[in-house]
Amino acid sequence: MLLYVLRRLGTGLVLAVLVTLITFLLLAPSFDGIAGNRLGPAATPEAVRALKAELGFDRPLPVQYLDWLVHAARGDLGTSLFTGEPVAHTILQRFGVTMSIVVVALLVTVVISVALGVLAASRGGAVDRVAQGASLAGNLFPSLLLAIVLVYVLSVRGDLLPATGFTPLSADPLRWAGSITIPVIALVATGIAGLTAQVRGTMVDELRKDYVRTLRTRGLSARSVVLRHALRNAAGPALTVLSFEFISMLGGALVIESIFAIAGFGGYAFESSLQGDVPAIMGITLFAVLLVVTVNLAVDLVNGWLNPKARIF
Repeated sequence: MLLYVLRRLGTGLVLAVLVTLITFLLLAPSFDGIAGNRLGPAATPEAVRALKAELGFDRPLPVQYLDWLVHAARGDLGTSLFTGEPVAHTILQRFGVTMSIVVVALLVTVVISVALGVLAASRGGAVDRVAQGASLAGNLFPSLLLAIVLVYVLSVRGDLLPATGFTPLSADPLRWAGSITIPVIALVATGIAGLTAQVRGTMVDELRKDYVRTLRTRGLSARSVVLRHALRNAAGPALTVLSFEFISMLGGALVIESIFAIAGFGGYAFESSLQGDVPAIMGITLFAVLLVVTVNLAVDLVNGWLNPKARIF
């Protein structure tokens, strides 16, 4: 297993290098514009060239990228061109804010989706129709539209929850819960659609298999058969979908954080892209790739633990 993990991590590092290289090459044509933006519209060509030299943008592109890569391997992602703050520190700080929203949304999504999926598969009838209706509703209403509606209903009209801002959990747990409620609902509403359908589908397949009938003939209760045996075997595909939902929620956080003025990872990525902050964009790209690689590896390891037949290491 150790060799498998090392091989996957090595593949992830190669992927990170390729993705960051492509990102850097796409950003390179905008270096003149970035220097001009920092100096303002009255900047002279001489001043722009001087700033490019100061930032290192006048060096050959391979030299610039390799210099960034060497520093990144040491944990140094540079400093923001516009704030002067270390990019690595800002990413970790902002990511903590985003994770406090995404983790809660993911946990709520798992609880609701597994409950609906298992009940729909094992009982059918009206419960099954409700589960499929919830999945359909989640696909019909994008998180952006739902977030706007929730802000209007719960904040503007109802004055029940704050419309913008974020309160850290350590500062005030109640205000923290209030500040993340609407973003969490918006992410959960779209997240349960795919996961509920996946849990229901895999559970239906498992409950039709021979080993389930064998367990029932041996006198095991329906609850034990469904929860201890069928659900465990159905968890693999559901975990794969859950990893996609996690990445999707991180992407959705970019929009959600912009709407609610939350200083999170998504908001930082959005701001950096608008400003053309090259060190920040490169650091965010590297962090996102490594995060995706880590999540996918963790899901594969958990799948192998849950179902030895699914092991690929």
